[in-house]
Amino acid sequence: MSKSQSSHRGVTIVVVAAALVIALAFVSAFIWPGWALNTATEKQPSSQSKSTSEPTEPTIKPKDLPADASELLKAMPDSVLNYARVEAVPSADWTGASPLEEYSLSYGTGDDAKNVSLVVGQWSSADAAKQQYDALTGNMKGTELGSGSVKVSGNTTGSYLAKTDDADPSKAIAVWQNDTVVFQARGAKAAVERFYQHFPL
Repeated sequence: MSKSQSSHRGVTIVVVAAALVIALAFVSAFIWPGWALNTATEKQPSSQSKSTSEPTEPTIKPKDLPADASELLKAMPDSVLNYARVEAVPSADWTGASPLEEYSLSYGTGDDAKNVSLVVGQWSSADAAKQQYDALTGNMKGTELGSGSVKVSGNTTGSYLAKTDDADPSKAIAVWQNDTVVFQARGAKAAVERFYQHFPL
């Protein structure tokens, strides 16, 4: 092969490579982003509005726990997203189910209409806690908002169920079991949906 032929072939390869790069750029610029945006919109239609309108940090100081707080009460987070703990007192809501201990907590943003009430109880065994979970979820008659398994380090430790409040569809109830502990959150539908999904226990 002559030197001129080799040079000509090299130029051809460069031109073809450049053309491919330009073509790929056009494809990625005009086809791929549109597809990706459509997919994201179908899965999370309001993710952008939520990120700009829903804060993730509390603006009020969480209420301190009592000095003699049990290990269960100490495990309750000071805040969940922008919801700070505003109350934590002993509860007797589930006395008939014989929990070892039970507390009623409230988390808020400073706007009482958005407060989320939380009842938490602990039993001596996961089976006893499951019985309480089944009793609570069996009485939930609203529209389902979410359900599934609670997992810790990849292991299933319980279940969760969230539904609208049958008495008031603008409100919701979420119940979940994590091993020997059962939680029940109540409040405005949007508040409960955000709260239970980000609750760390």
